[in-house]
Amino acid sequence: MSSPTNSSEDSGTTGTEQSTGFSRRKLFGAAGVTAAVVGAAGAGALAGRASAASTPHGLLQGPVPFRGDRQAGIITEAQDRMHFCSFDVTTDNREDVIALLKQWTQMAERMTRGEETEDGGAVDGNPYAPPSDTGEALGLPASQLTLTIGFGPSFFVKDGKDRFGIADKQPAELKDLPKFPNETMDPARCGGDICVQACANDPQVAVHAIRNLARVGFGTVAVRYSQLGFGRTSSTTRDQATPRNLFGFKDGTNNLKADQTDLLDKNVWVAEGDGPAWLTGGSYLITRRIRMRIENWDRTTLLEQERVIGRQKGSGAPNGLQQEFDELNFEITDGKGNPKIDVDAHVRLASAEHLGGIEILRRGYNFTDGSDGFGHLDAGLFFIAFVRSPEKQFIPMQRELARKDALNEYITHTGTAIFACPPGLRDGDTSGYWGSTLFE
Repeated sequence: MSSPTNSSEDSGTTGTEQSTGFSRRKLFGAAGVTAAVVGAAGAGALAGRASAASTPHGLLQGPVPFRGDRQAGIITEAQDRMHFCSFDVTTDNREDVIALLKQWTQMAERMTRGEETEDGGAVDGNPYAPPSDTGEALGLPASQLTLTIGFGPSFFVKDGKDRFGIADKQPAELKDLPKFPNETMDPARCGGDICVQACANDPQVAVHAIRNLARVGFGTVAVRYSQLGFGRTSSTTRDQATPRNLFGFKDGTNNLKADQTDLLDKNVWVAEGDGPAWLTGGSYLITRRIRMRIENWDRTTLLEQERVIGRQKGSGAPNGLQQEFDELNFEITDGKGNPKIDVDAHVRLASAEHLGGIEILRRGYNFTDGSDGFGHLDAGLFFIAFVRSPEKQFIPMQRELARKDALNEYITHTGTAIFACPPGLRDGDTSGYWGSTLFE
């Protein structure tokens, strides 16, 4: 789609894991949390779980280490569900922000282990006070929950004001993305001071995490917007099968993988000297909410769909070839001399070959948010990418796609944001917390 696809090219726009048929879970009502969080959780996307075909059931339910050189949730094996939340900071008090980040860190580490936010927080506390854990994840396993934090441009400077005495630590590349063609941006779905990406293999676990972070943040932060995602649209390990997107095409065929350390160093991780020291080892997170014109696509012939994408809908093979992982070949022509992969096909324009070697790590999700007033589905891709340099990778890639991609006829970008994600917290570092190096 008109958003960059995968590391080099992608089939279509997004994708989904193969299901192993695990039992469905219904999401309990999340009464008492911010309406923006609960509203997103009501989407049908929350029903059920899917999993990578080759991943053992026990691993899908187990914990992912919270601490390490990198934040979890970037090259971690992509889970099947996501709850992404953007927060605005509502206080000017630096110490209040630090206190909340410390509390969030403690809660996040517990929740990623499958624990309550506090011991006995849901039912064993003071019965005359609100519980310190909302309780909907009681009895559920960790489900590979990861929580990834990032800081937006407005966290550092807003309306020309150095909000918390850290303006000098704002990375030069951490600035609002430029406007691209084929955008109809909703300001309420753009930007944000802080983001938290919660991914898990059980949607209720992901919602519980965001709900509780939002709950304790009241008075210091407020939810700006949140997005529920289902059906991962990329693979980050070789063990994961290529998923399908809401256009029905395999997606994420050539995404960067966790074991490609040289490519990750080149394309994902911020290196020493790239920017301020606190971001070294971290990454930039970019989101695009991309609405698909589902009804138009569904009335399009199969031949035209495959021409637009540049891949075969069934096998995922590039047009003119046989297998999904066959290398793209732009020289193959039909009997009339026309290229099998059209010059404006999505996979051609999004490929590293076409873009001079540009690659990104994708970690997006499908979404459905009901329908609009005309009965059209509000559905599509919540695109997430991690890059080392927005200016050298994402921006030139998106400009090319926005100007030329045949897929633009069927999609519209309605939301966008950029955040800087610091590296992980080291094992044994009891003084560190999310964002601690910003305030030292």
